[in-house]
Order: sequence, then C-alpha cells, then structure tokens
Amino acid sequence: MRFETFIAIRYLLSRSKGVFTVITTIIGILGVCVGVAALVTTLAVMSGFQNDIRNKVIGAQAHIMVLGSMPQGRYEKVQNIISSVKHVKASAPNILGQAILNYSNYSQGVVIRGLDAEQEKNTSDLPNSLIEGSFEREGVEAPLVLGSELANNMALDIDDDVVLVSPRSLAGGLPKMKRFKVTGILKTGYYEFDNTIVYTDIKSASDFLGLKGGVTGLSVKLDKLDNADEAAALITEATDGQYVVRTFMQLNSTLYAALKLEKVMMFIILSLIILVASLNITSNLILFGTEKLKDIGLMRAMGASPSRIRRIFILEGLYIGSAGVISGIILALVLCWAIATFDIVELPGDIYYLTKVPVSLQLWDILSVVVGSYFLCFLSAIYPAYRASKVNPVDAIRYG
Repeated sequence: MRFETFIAIRYLLSRSKGVFTVITTIIGILGVCVGVAALVTTLAVMSGFQNDIRNKVIGAQAHIMVLGSMPQGRYEKVQNIISSVKHVKASAPNILGQAILNYSNYSQGVVIRGLDAEQEKNTSDLPNSLIEGSFEREGVEAPLVLGSELANNMALDIDDDVVLVSPRSLAGGLPKMKRFKVTGILKTGYYEFDNTIVYTDIKSASDFLGLKGGVTGLSVKLDKLDNADEAAALITEATDGQYVVRTFMQLNSTLYAALKLEKVMMFIILSLIILVASLNITSNLILFGTEKLKDIGLMRAMGASPSRIRRIFILEGLYIGSAGVISGIILALVLCWAIATFDIVELPGDIYYLTKVPVSLQLWDILSVVVGSYFLCFLSAIYPAYRASKVNPVDAIRYG
C-alpha cells in the first residue's frame, strides 16, 4: 500500500479526531449521499417518462416515413425497392392530408390519415390501439376511426355520421365534402394523436383528397430503432432522392428536444445539491488539517514532499466522497424500486394514461452522476490540500 493511501485511510478511521471533525465528516457523507440519490432517482423517473412517451409515439407512428406524391401503381414499385433495403422489416402505404371535421354543432380541424389496416399491422401498433369498433366494416363505404380525445370532445360514438370538408375546392370554388361513418375509436395514449388525427382506408382518403388512387407516402418499420439514421440514408439512395425520408426522431424533433433539454437542466440543478455537500468536505478537510498540523510537520521533517501531503488530503476527500456516492447509489436503487413497485405517487389515468410513475434506470445516467460527484469532491479537496502542503514544518511542530 502506498504511503499516501495508508495515511489517508488511517486518518479517516482515526478515533482521535475531534467531535466537530467527525460531525462534519458525517454531514459531508450524508450530503453527497442525498444529492446522488436525488439526482439518480430524478433521472430514472425522467427517463421512464421519456421511454413511455417514445413508446406511445412509435406505437402510433412508423420508424421512418417516406414522403412524396406516389400515383396509383407507383407506390407498389417503391415499396418493393424499399423492402430490399438493409434494416427494413416492412412498409405500408399512407395518405396524409388536412380536413375540417363537422358533427352537429361541432367543427374541428383534423389531420386525415389513410391507411391499409392489414399492412399497417406490420409497421406500427396502431391497429392494436383500437378500444372499440374496427378500421373496416362490411357495407360501410367510407369508414372513419377517431382518437378517444377527439371523440369525447365532439361527443361522437360508433355509427355516428360525420362530414369531412377538404381545403381543396371543387369547380366553382366550393369546398369538397364527404360523409363518413364512425366505425372505431382508438387510444394511443399520446394526446396530440388522439385529439387531432382521424383514420380511414386508402380508397376513401385518396378519393376525398383527389389523389386518384395514389398515396402521399410510405411508412417503414425497421429491425431496430437504432438503425433509423442509417436506413433513412439507404432508402434515400435507393429511391434516387425522389422522396423526403424522415425518421421518427425528425418527425418529433421538437418533442424530443424539449425532453432532452428538461433532463439536462434537471441534472444541472440537482447537481447543486452535490456541490453544496462537497463544500462540507472542504470545511471538514480544513478542520482536519488544523487538528493534524503537528503530524503534517513531522511528515515534512521526515522527508514527505508537499505533493505527498497534497495527495493525502485529496485522497481523504475522495474517500469521503466515495462513501457518499456508494451509499447514494444504494439509496437511489431502493427508492426507484419502491416507486416502481408501490403506489407511492398515483397519477390520474385519464390525464397521463398510466397510474404509476415510470422508472427507467440507465447505466449512462448513473455513470454521469458518479463521475460528476467524484469531480466535485476532487475540486473540494484541492484548496485544503494546497493549504496543508504549504505548512512550514518547524512552525507546525512547534505550535501544532
């Protein structure tokens, strides 16, 4: 064992320390412990919400959208081309457009999405989000599926007849209108989708938007989400750049950017707790240096260099920080387990679509907290270490 390590451990475990020094040591450890536990637990909860939101978005959207006008017969060829691209698992035709939904005395602007229910099962979990009815019904020429929030806001139910008004005008300047029958209600768990999008079959959407059997794009599912950027580049290359290719991250860039910024800001704010705790370590080491002034003088007189004295104090600060970090990680794991297991915080299901706070511990978050905590503890030990290394050995032995 090295000289500095031996002395640092011996002084840390020494029973001859003053009562006030012991108290400040305990406060320093507890401060780091609480700060680390609070930071890890908060990041785990925020990661849980991020994963939950991402799963809801991906459940209602494809991993990649290939956007561009594709006439009837053309999109099948594009599908075949895309299906041969690396990482692509499945694809399905899609139509996106805007309309005004009218029912009784209610009117609301919506996004109309045309899809093939059978092919859509291969690219998203949207068909599994149906809570009532279906996408297609025998005998219904123009079926329409609504999000649960939109249905509640407009007091709509299965078998109700609604009218969609297209912004595209007919000859004479009159807006195009078409009657649809509500055949299903779905709930993705993501408010924006459930309140603004209506779904119908490819034929009805194409006719309503005047596409003459064509589509406005294709939805693509990949083998892994992590391959989205690579697959998007390969699809662009395979289609000679004729279409706009967007990943799910790009389609929801504002949402993900806001979530990421929120997590970063919470990390910075809660790191202040650890910073305050590290100041306690500074005061503890200053007191420790005052108590051990004579010992420092003796070590200097026996040949210990100032750099060795500095290393002893820095190790002392890191050992106190280590005790706080380890106990904080253990406390955070217990808190995360308790939050995930018990109904400590109950969420209103009609607002958040879940009743328990989601928790997702990520290794990168834990490592970030550990590294940041050690860095702050190291900084807190620099001044006391520098001060102790500048002690004059003669004065320290005489007056210590």
